[in-house]
Amino acid sequence: MITFDNVEKRYPDGTVAVDGLSLEVPTGTLTVLVGPSGCGKTTSLRMINRMVDPTAGRVLLDGKDVREQDPQTLRRGIGYVIQHAGLFPHRTVVDNVATVPRLLGATRRQARATALEVLERVGLGAEFARRYPAQLSGGQQQRVGVARALAADPPVLLMDEPFSAVDPVVRKELQQELLRLQSVLAKTIVLVTHDIDEAITLGDRVAVMRPGGTLAHYGPPEDLLTAPADDFVADFLGTDRGVRLLSFFPSDDLPLRTDPVVTAGDDRIPGGEQWLLVVDDDRRPVGWRDATGGPVPAGRGFVPGRDSVRVALDAAVLSPSGHAVAVDSDGRVLGVISQEELAATIRAHHAARSVDVTERTDA
Repeated sequence: MITFDNVEKRYPDGTVAVDGLSLEVPTGTLTVLVGPSGCGKTTSLRMINRMVDPTAGRVLLDGKDVREQDPQTLRRGIGYVIQHAGLFPHRTVVDNVATVPRLLGATRRQARATALEVLERVGLGAEFARRYPAQLSGGQQQRVGVARALAADPPVLLMDEPFSAVDPVVRKELQQELLRLQSVLAKTIVLVTHDIDEAITLGDRVAVMRPGGTLAHYGPPEDLLTAPADDFVADFLGTDRGVRLLSFFPSDDLPLRTDPVVTAGDDRIPGGEQWLLVVDDDRRPVGWRDATGGPVPAGRGFVPGRDSVRVALDAAVLSPSGHAVAVDSDGRVLGVISQEELAATIRAHHAARSVDVTERTDA
């Protein structure tokens, strides 16, 4: 567990970077520090591995004050990932990742074996091992940075804006990769970002910090979206926080219908059902057909149980038929659901959540 106990950081010129920060990061969880520029989130992160020492208060790692530990020894047990990966340009990928095991006393052969194993874990096969950082894409470099941080199998991982330097598509892939790794490794992770969507996607808990280095809100992302602590937090979340909340509604129990689904050879004319979804012999979507007979693209589908209600609603809104297409992991159609049916499901989720909150309050 990482504990911030009334931590302050004041600089000689009077600047206050962090002011009275108190929070606990439970072991094995991913906690995100988020907030506008200058709110002290990166300073807070760096106090964990003593790159910055607090002016007052204590930062505890498993109950021990980090200031009572040798900085170099402390850092060997803490992985650190920064925005631009920070790779050594003159070393190959495998040697970049092997750096920390070598520092910890592993032989060159042992360190490289560990490096290859960790590279495979982050989605980079052996073919990348002999390349140099300049020969990699930005997303691949970030994967190498994560691999290097994991190479010594540290219990704690610090990540400072790790995905902000890559394009949105790669950023989403890296976020999903981090969640996959965390589901397997269960590290204690503290991640800094300025992106509230990233914070909500990744965090088991989210700490929103305000200018001046004070903590505005700390808790699970669902609670952050439904009950922001004050107007500053609500404004920081933006006007679409209700839509973001749908990311926490599961889609595995959505009421799917198969009656509008027809095969390519079916010449049925849409009657009471305005649209029909045409599928091929393998039940993969071909397109929507209306009364005019002309097919239009089916649009992006969603996978029940994997994707959230937010993804399903987005698919329905973008579909010309007003229906979202549910598919299995191989892209075969399971059924469809309309915007109206999705709205009813969302209302039911809200009602169930209200009952749950009431019961917890009464308890």
